[in-house]
Amino acid sequence: MAGILERMREDIRSVLERDPAAYSPLQIALTYPGIQAVWMHRIAHSLWRADMRLLAMMAARLSRWLTGIEIHPAAHIGRRLFIDHGMGVVIGETAEIGDDCLLYQGVTLGGTGKERGKRHPTLGNHVVVGTGAKVLGSIKVGDHVRIGAGSVVLKPVPDHSTVVGIPGKIVRSRVEEEEEPLEHGKLPDPQGQAVEELARRVEELENLVRGLTGNPDKQQ
Repeated sequence: MAGILERMREDIRSVLERDPAAYSPLQIALTYPGIQAVWMHRIAHSLWRADMRLLAMMAARLSRWLTGIEIHPAAHIGRRLFIDHGMGVVIGETAEIGDDCLLYQGVTLGGTGKERGKRHPTLGNHVVVGTGAKVLGSIKVGDHVRIGAGSVVLKPVPDHSTVVGIPGKIVRSRVEEEEEPLEHGKLPDPQGQAVEELARRVEELENLVRGLTGNPDKQQ
C-alpha cells in the first residue's frame, strides 16, 4: 500500500512541475483525467497480469468512460506518465511507454493492421507527443524525442530527435535532455518549406522567361 501511495504522490509531483495550471495535489487528483486514467490503468494492468482479463477489460472500459482516455490493460506504462488534457488518447495493447513521458490530447499509439504479436509502438524515456499525433506500428521511438502536433510517425526515431509532418520527418537531430516543452510555433514545417521553395523557383523561372522575351516588365 505504501508503494502505491508513493507512486501516486510521485505522479502528482510530476504534474505540479510540468503544468502551470496545476496548483494543488487535491486539484490534480480530483480533476485531472490524465492522472486518473494512469491510476486506473495500474489496476487494470494488475488484473490483466493476474489473468483476470475480463475484469481488466471492464476496468479499462470504466476508465475510458470516466476520462475519455483509452488504455488497453496489457499496455506497459513507465513512471510519471503525464497525459495532459487527455481526451481522445488511445494506447494500444502492445504499446510500451518509458519514464517521464508526456502525451497531449488526441494522441494515438496504435497498430497498422491485423497482425498479431508486437504491433504497437515503444516510446523511450522523456518522450513528448504533441496534440493529435499518431505513432503507428511496432516501431521504437528513442529517448528525449519530440513529436509535433498532428504528425504521423511510421518509422523508428533515434534518440534526441524532433519529428514533424505527415509522414513524420526528422527535422532536428539533437534535443537537450532538459528541454521538454514542445514549442510548436518554432518547429520547422517541411511541407511549408517545400511550398516556399517551389514558389521561389517559379519566380526565378518567370524572371528568366521575361529576360528571354525582352519584356522584363510583363506581368504573368
